[in-house]
Amino acid sequence: MKDKVTIHTLKRLKQSGQKITMVTAYDATFAHVFDEAGADVLLVGDSLGMVIQGHDSTLPVTMDQMVYHSLAVNRGTKRALVVTDMPFMSYQVSVEEAVRNAGRLVAEGKAGAVKLEGGAEFADVISAIVRASIPVMGHLGLTPQSVHKMGGYVVQGRDEDAANKILEDALALERAGCFSLVLEGVPLELGRQITQRLSIPTIGIGAGRYCDGQVLVCYDLLGMNPDFKPKFVKRYANLHGSITEAVGAYFSEVRAGTFPDEEHSFKSKPIRLVTAPPESTTDAPAEGAEKMGPVYGAPV
Repeated sequence: MKDKVTIHTLKRLKQSGQKITMVTAYDATFAHVFDEAGADVLLVGDSLGMVIQGHDSTLPVTMDQMVYHSLAVNRGTKRALVVTDMPFMSYQVSVEEAVRNAGRLVAEGKAGAVKLEGGAEFADVISAIVRASIPVMGHLGLTPQSVHKMGGYVVQGRDEDAANKILEDALALERAGCFSLVLEGVPLELGRQITQRLSIPTIGIGAGRYCDGQVLVCYDLLGMNPDFKPKFVKRYANLHGSITEAVGAYFSEVRAGTFPDEEHSFKSKPIRLVTAPPESTTDAPAEGAEKMGPVYGAPV
């Protein structure tokens, strides 16, 4: 196994020009597969609210749920750095509560770092979490927890003022102590400029090829939902089709009675089952009669 990935590894990758690979994971099985495939970072995203729980946003996800999934991913991971999202309202209320919740993700969820959304307005929160020795990854651009404020899932930073605001926020998060930054849903040129200005790695999702790394939701790149087709997603497999075909074949064999066959059944030596004696016609055994045990009617 290669050396364990840390926040210092990611900085060295940026300095050397080697791209960082990041993908979401929500359970131990997928984490194990992605870890073996060479992921540098596994993101336990609050996107689980949509792809796992079936919500139309990430907003209903709770701290307890993030701790649960973070711990599951950690169990399946040996090399990759596990970064866990801080869910909606886990860090917005107060600095003290933010530090406490970040601590839960590390202590209970075994995360190697936490990620939170927002710009300069959360610099004090980030600084406090970092002072508690918890690494923080920032997240700018299209921030799903602010979906109502943004008026939907729309590209951010298209005009000059909006682009400058995102750049200023990125610099503020770096000063606050973030070790890395996710840029989501911003124009390619803005992603390039921010990446060049920062000394910390940028991870893009719909932010163009100039970022220091890329992240995608695992279900998207694996083609699990054929109805979800955002511009920034490339499908590297069609698991929806493969799984539908496999499960359909299983259903057909069950209905036809061809599964399970002898190959998929257990065998043993011939056995003789002891039958129970006829039921007594009296409530109590006759005097001198043997008392019957509770198992197979064996005498006691």
